[in-house]
Amino acid sequence: MTPRQIAEYMFDQDFFSQWMNIRLIEVKEHYCLLEMPIKKEMINGLKTVHGGITFAFADSALAFSSNNLGDAAVALNCIINFTKAGKEGDVFRAESILVNNTRKTAVYDIKITNQSDELIAKFVGTVYKIGKKVTEL
Repeated sequence: MTPRQIAEYMFDQDFFSQWMNIRLIEVKEHYCLLEMPIKKEMINGLKTVHGGITFAFADSALAFSSNNLGDAAVALNCIINFTKAGKEGDVFRAESILVNNTRKTAVYDIKITNQSDELIAKFVGTVYKIGKKVTEL
């Protein structure tokens, strides 16, 4: 399977990412670009995007980029810095890029931007390779 096919296989079973209306824009080896429209249900009491939604979006990007060669990997550690508040009607993009890869772990930089290419959040995720295939889980 190609990286895109593996990401699509995962997405078909990922009902949370589907609920968030995530779209796979580009998928290649250890990389993905996702898009997500911000809907009313994602807004907090301060009328901005709930931080958990932004974190979950970045986490989905981590999953689709770190598993797309077929070897299953799970989040080990994630750090996020919020730089700008999102609003209802925004369209977020998440770009996940591999920065370090070892036998058992990998580190990805994920940038979340809005439709104006303004930085919403910076996320760094470390994954642990569990020694199984994505299609075995």
